[in-house]
Amino acid sequence: MNNLDFIKEELDKLKEAGLLINVRTIEGPQGAWITVDGKKVLNLCSNNYLGLANDPQLKTASQKAIDAYGVGPAAVRTIAGTTTLHKELERKLALFKGVESTISFQSGFCANLAVIPAIVGKEDVVFSDELNHASIIDGCRLSKTRTVRYEHCNPEDLQTKIHAEKDVKRKLIITDGVFSMEGDIAPLPEIVEIAEKYKAITMVDDAHGEGVLGRGGRGIVDHFNLHGKVDIEVGTMSKAFGVVGGYIAGTKKLTDYLMQKGRPFLFSSAVTAADVAACIAVVDTLNESDDLVKKLWSNTGFFQDRMKQIGFNIGNTKTPITPVMIGDARVAKNFSQKLFEEGIFAQSIGYPTVPVGKARIRVMLSATHSEEDLTWAIEHFERIGKSLNII
Repeated sequence: MNNLDFIKEELDKLKEAGLLINVRTIEGPQGAWITVDGKKVLNLCSNNYLGLANDPQLKTASQKAIDAYGVGPAAVRTIAGTTTLHKELERKLALFKGVESTISFQSGFCANLAVIPAIVGKEDVVFSDELNHASIIDGCRLSKTRTVRYEHCNPEDLQTKIHAEKDVKRKLIITDGVFSMEGDIAPLPEIVEIAEKYKAITMVDDAHGEGVLGRGGRGIVDHFNLHGKVDIEVGTMSKAFGVVGGYIAGTKKLTDYLMQKGRPFLFSSAVTAADVAACIAVVDTLNESDDLVKKLWSNTGFFQDRMKQIGFNIGNTKTPITPVMIGDARVAKNFSQKLFEEGIFAQSIGYPTVPVGKARIRVMLSATHSEEDLTWAIEHFERIGKSLNII
């Protein structure tokens, strides 16, 4: 018997439960309409909120950076991988976010893996929203700290649980800013108030808030006007920014410390010059105009209002993330397949990404969509939803 024979059995179980992920192949750049597995479809499931993933200015910036710096960094940041571009990005991000300093990483996932184990350890306690992203969960596991989960977006439960913890060396409260599967926004003012009362460190992962919330897409801290009150902000450059990478924003003391202690910074190669240059171009674009952010929110209001009028349950979303709640994973997968057959790319999401019985089609809106695109999509959602007795 082969030691890996169990894998087939596990895959068969996933298929039987309707949880086997079908990884489709994109043939070309991201946009409102893309080619997937040879079929032209309306793209309703990428994180390209502002449509910047194929922006001409970003592509030009990347091409120039390749000419100037080559294609690979060939080193970690602490040895020979930090270029003038990395420093320029971090300086411009700090100004954009309204903080003293930022430090960039290979991804938002890496940023969480860098900061959490560097801030807390075995003698400490992390208080984590029960729906926080997997990268936060993994960062907590790596830190070997004790993690206390509090009810989703429930400050009262957080306060009860933090009050019960006595004789703790260090307390860290972590929340997503925007929850990627629900589309709701963390009650950050209340969380900050609790943190101040109990002398806890506050950390927000704003992966889905960057480029979406706040003035010109400056994120959840700006959205709630909490500048200087949140200790650690984690952001990504692979969603609304349209590129790839992550960063941590805060005090200069924090970023200096993470240069010494953040393991992905110390032991994984730097982000390529092409990616860094494109990220710089995004910050410049958002500083110049908020037109794309406004278009994103206009599309969001139009689509969500119509879907609710038809009778779809879109949960408690307050952002462009639109969960079309289905329930059964197999029904959700069937819905997604029927959408694809009719020219709409909107993937079903099931366990373990969301709890059992809460499968959904997660629609991701973008500034690239026209009102005609969304009207056409809504008509198809309505027809298929009725045929499956969902509405």
